[in-house]
Amino acid sequence: MTSYYIFKYLHIFGVVLLLGNVTVTAVWKVFADRSKDWRIIAFGQAMVTGTDFGLTIPGIILTMVGGYGLIWVAEFSLLEPDWLLWSQLMFIAAGVIWLGILVPVQIKQARLARAFAGEESLTPEYRRLSRIWITWGLISFVPLMIAMYLMIAKPG
Repeated sequence: MTSYYIFKYLHIFGVVLLLGNVTVTAVWKVFADRSKDWRIIAFGQAMVTGTDFGLTIPGIILTMVGGYGLIWVAEFSLLEPDWLLWSQLMFIAAGVIWLGILVPVQIKQARLARAFAGEESLTPEYRRLSRIWITWGLISFVPLMIAMYLMIAKPG
C-alpha cells in the first residue's frame, strides 16, 4: 500500500504543478502584454519559457510517473476502465497542442521580445502571436480539466 500512496502523491503533485503553472502563466503573460512596456513583456516572455522548463515539464513527468505507477499498482489496463482511457487521451490532446502550437509560438514571441529594446509599441506580429497563444492555451486547458474531472470522479 505504501507504493500506492507514493504514486498518488506524485500524481497529484504533478497535476498541481502543471495546472497551476499553465493557469498562472496565462494570467501574468496577458497582463505583461497589456502593459505595453517592452521590458515587462520581454521579462514575461522569458518567464514563460523558464516556468515551462521549471514547472510545466516536471509537472508533466510527475503526473505521468504517478499516474502510470498507480495503474501498475492497481493492476489496471491502460485501456480500461473508460475514464482512464479518456483521461490519457485528454492528456495527450493537451500535449499535442502544447508541443505543436504553443511552444513554437512561444519561441517566436521570445525572439520578438528580445528585439523590443527601446520600442514604443508591440509589433503586429507579436500581437498576432499573443492572440494565437492565449486562444490555443485556453483550448489546451479544456482537455486537462476534463482529465482532472475524470481522475476525481472516475465515472462508469
